[in-house]
Amino acid sequence: MTIHRVLSAVLSYPEPPLLEALADIDWTLAEWPQARDMLAPLTDMLRSEPLIRLQENYVATFDRNPAHSLHLFEHVHGESRDRGQAMVDLLDEYRRDGFDMVTAELPDYVPLFLEYLGALVMDGKEERAEQLLGDAIHVLTAIGNRLARSESPYAAAFQVLRTLTDVQPLPQEDPPVRDMDEALELFGPGADGVEPLIGAGSASCGNAGGVAPVRFVPKAKEAAAANAAL
Repeated sequence: MTIHRVLSAVLSYPEPPLLEALADIDWTLAEWPQARDMLAPLTDMLRSEPLIRLQENYVATFDRNPAHSLHLFEHVHGESRDRGQAMVDLLDEYRRDGFDMVTAELPDYVPLFLEYLGALVMDGKEERAEQLLGDAIHVLTAIGNRLARSESPYAAAFQVLRTLTDVQPLPQEDPPVRDMDEALELFGPGADGVEPLIGAGSASCGNAGGVAPVRFVPKAKEAAAANAAL
């Protein structure tokens, strides 16, 4: 188990298999003493609280507070038209590396993204995993900072992520106003009737010559950075 997969596990919705895996997580973290110490508030909570209370806390932390959402592109694009294409691009990245989604979650779900990074590391693609984490660390740090201000133990997982890249996170702006109309038209509604469903074969590449880059920053901010570099 890689450190990325440990973080994916502890950021997932608490279920009995996660609690049963805590011993394996401890064994893995023995190779990462700094991460083990940083994660202690979270792993201690997972060990000590009843499952129902853990689940209630998870829902209150992530599902009922948009500022803590575990969907990366919600913080970048809000629910604007750009979010749908960003998810398609990320799904293309997964498929290009042979990573098959076996969950109903959207591609930008943080535990899924971290599972993907862990798969890259296991496949000997450490540089690729570090590059993608560096691209996403600005958003991940923003989520972690909000969790820390709320004194949530889950902030610890995002603190560990900061230690896995040398990229310095940039301040994040508020996402645009929610608007999933285009994504819903493109993918159709998921089981919740709100989020778009991205199924097998539904992804399309933004350029005919290869995989489009994943957008972890809004288009306007990308353009401003490009102009500043000229």
